[in-house]
Amino acid sequence: MAADVETFESQRQRLTRLAYRMLGSVAEAEDVVQDAWLRWNRTDEEVRDPAGWLVRVTSRLCIDRLRSAKVQREAYRGPWLPEPLIEELSVDPVERAEDVSVAFLLALERLSPLERAVFLLHDVFDEDYASVAETLGRNEAAVRQLAARARTHVRDSRPRFTVSEAEAAKLAAAFMAAAAQGDMKALSAVLAEDAVLISDGGGKRSAALRPMSGREDIIRLLEGLAWRTGGAELWPISFRAVRINGYPGVIMEREDGPMTVAFQPGEDGKLAAIYLVRNPDKLGRLPLDQ
Repeated sequence: MAADVETFESQRQRLTRLAYRMLGSVAEAEDVVQDAWLRWNRTDEEVRDPAGWLVRVTSRLCIDRLRSAKVQREAYRGPWLPEPLIEELSVDPVERAEDVSVAFLLALERLSPLERAVFLLHDVFDEDYASVAETLGRNEAAVRQLAARARTHVRDSRPRFTVSEAEAAKLAAAFMAAAAQGDMKALSAVLAEDAVLISDGGGKRSAALRPMSGREDIIRLLEGLAWRTGGAELWPISFRAVRINGYPGVIMEREDGPMTVAFQPGEDGKLAAIYLVRNPDKLGRLPLDQ
């Protein structure tokens, strides 16, 4: 049993990374990996390739969850965003930013569960097609077709970060400073013309019920918020800077609970997207203040 535990623990991080990309939820990813552990612990079969066996079980568990969650996702109130993947600025990133970016995870949401599994296993986790076919119980030709279809959908949504982390942090800081002062001119200056703002309240916290598309749309939203607060600060001055899904971001406390904001830098020295998560179901695992 000790050897089994050691083998499983050596694969836990990889399995969790796969499950998070599949499900868009840290909590669900950890639940799936725990279920994989229970199956690993109970199996009577001879496992000659433990890593492959665990990837196979984890992938199938994720596909089952995605299929059962389809109705809930379709009925979700307002835009859906993945649960924030938060890292401290003081540590080196665990993930490549483009592989966990919100834009990339949203692109994965448009794929079927099988397409998502094939794409992730082959294109992100470097499994060969034969292994992916065995994992998913499909023939190799079908797997290649699924991969090609998925690749077409996500090709333009997996950004390559050409902006340094320091430059991206400056953009985020400029936005936060302008928002704290309600300075619409400064806010407009830091946004790309085709920037988007997506807020996820899940019907449990106030949030825009559609994505804001374009600089003018975003500014109109912020102006409306400023008007409703009587010109007070749009957002609290007090916040904690972190890394969210590879982006510069902040955690802040509001009267009705915490919120995370992630800033996606564009290639023109301005912000391409802003992602706000307010749904408390996705914020129960925020790291404690340091």
